[in-house]
Amino acid sequence: MKTILKLVTVMSLFLTFSCQDDDATLESVAVPQNLTVSTDITTDGSGNVTFTATADHAITYRFIFPDGSSDVAPSGVYTKRFTKTGLNTYTVTVIAYGQAGVSTSQLIEVEVESDFSDLDAIELLTGYNPASGSPSTKTWYWAADVPNHLGVGPNNDDLSQNYFWAFFSFTDPFALNFDAASCAYDDEFIFSTTNGENLNYLYDNNGATFFNRSYASVAGGTSPDDQCYEFDTTSGGTQTVTLGPSESVVAPERKRGTVMTFNDGGFMGYYIGTTRYEILSITENRMVTRAIQGNDDFLAWYQIFTSTKPVQSTGPVAEEDEFPTLLWSDEFDTNGAPSSANWTYDIGVGQAGWGNNEVQYYTDRPENVIVEDGMLKITAKREEFNGQPFTSARIKSEGLQEFTFGRVEVRAKLPTGVGTWPAIWMLGADYQTNAWPAAGEIDIMEHVGREQNTVFSTLHFPENFGANGVSESTTVPTASTEFHVYATEWTETQIRFYVDDELYHIFQNDASKPFDKDFFMILNVAMGGNFGGDVDPGFQQSSMEVDYVRVYQRD
Repeated sequence: MKTILKLVTVMSLFLTFSCQDDDATLESVAVPQNLTVSTDITTDGSGNVTFTATADHAITYRFIFPDGSSDVAPSGVYTKRFTKTGLNTYTVTVIAYGQAGVSTSQLIEVEVESDFSDLDAIELLTGYNPASGSPSTKTWYWAADVPNHLGVGPNNDDLSQNYFWAFFSFTDPFALNFDAASCAYDDEFIFSTTNGENLNYLYDNNGATFFNRSYASVAGGTSPDDQCYEFDTTSGGTQTVTLGPSESVVAPERKRGTVMTFNDGGFMGYYIGTTRYEILSITENRMVTRAIQGNDDFLAWYQIFTSTKPVQSTGPVAEEDEFPTLLWSDEFDTNGAPSSANWTYDIGVGQAGWGNNEVQYYTDRPENVIVEDGMLKITAKREEFNGQPFTSARIKSEGLQEFTFGRVEVRAKLPTGVGTWPAIWMLGADYQTNAWPAAGEIDIMEHVGREQNTVFSTLHFPENFGANGVSESTTVPTASTEFHVYATEWTETQIRFYVDDELYHIFQNDASKPFDKDFFMILNVAMGGNFGGDVDPGFQQSSMEVDYVRVYQRD
């Protein structure tokens, strides 16, 4: 790969703000100045460009790219991989944030000429270690234990709904495990490389493959429905796979930009008449692909794969059998401030809006957090306060109630309004010495007002964090009009997520991940930010109400 990066124009933008005459804190806030950005272009064929930003009085930096991707880098150093072939011009925005959210930005117009390569994808697919240089083989499976591991949607860029369920999908774990598709979860997708540059593939279907009904004749079948048929995938031996750039219309921020093309008719598990699979995302343990049905350009199929073979659960474990002991709880039955035995507060704006560009100021005022009528109420309000346009609250059990493993239950009713971002979550108690994401984060429930009927559960750790966290969602049509119990069961081997005792997300835990030590609880309502998005101009205030928090453990 040849990559050429040329600095064309630089422009600095300064964010101005006003403050009350008697607000000495804001008057003393220094706007970041002397923002400079340098670049380091690799020549190893990876296509990586490292941006290094420095500015006086800056506490963090954000890099925004024209493909819709962006990220925060407190150190000011960020590496971007450009994959589009040919000579292309991009405008990169670099923002330096200071205290109270003041910022300076610089627009850099760059020209990048490159040939496509994705050596990182080969390493992730095969487990190849460049340091050893030894041949490597890695086996992938259907991610049968997570919802929406197979879904279909239109072949366009309308992603107003998550692409996995634009039409329909198999929403439950192991949902394909009915007679017609009983063969699917025995499939093994084996990728290998000898030198980290070539990519080979063997699909071992144990003698049968799940076919789309349009292609039943390929296997000698006649069924009008999707069906498993006997089909030989291994007699031809290992196939080669070539990687190329994506040309699909899927929104750039939702894809990696790499397409796998299998030779000799190769495919991945569900026969839809194609040999081309676009990698939307890939980590060491999770891969999401998109493929267009061979005889219907309108249909895009999505699959999730994992490198850890799922084991079918027998369903939610009864609380009295596994977690019978109440470790601690807060029933919120004493009016006033939240119990000081259980809760303390985060105050202010943190760094860069708590690392997410949020636009609220957290307080401990009763206007934002109070216990009354047997409920904890956290209220986000539109009001100018210490330089921010909104106020809210974030309470935490840090240093007061910390625990390892157990069942956590929170009965809550969520706020309304586009731009609201309520969350019920846990953070590793060692985060001050073991910086995020190394400390680990377990999001029991997240909700954003622009997706009113959807709640999310996500895990963040060094291999998967930020927008690449391991996340699933489920539909809760009455999330803001009725109370629901949001729960997680956290053990040495699994972290399971429920809404009203309905299991919808299973995460395989092990000693290599940071989920084997003390965590503490956090309850908050953020406004805007990377996930919350733009706030409705008509929003005034809304509350998350919490009936109780309960933590159970084994005897």
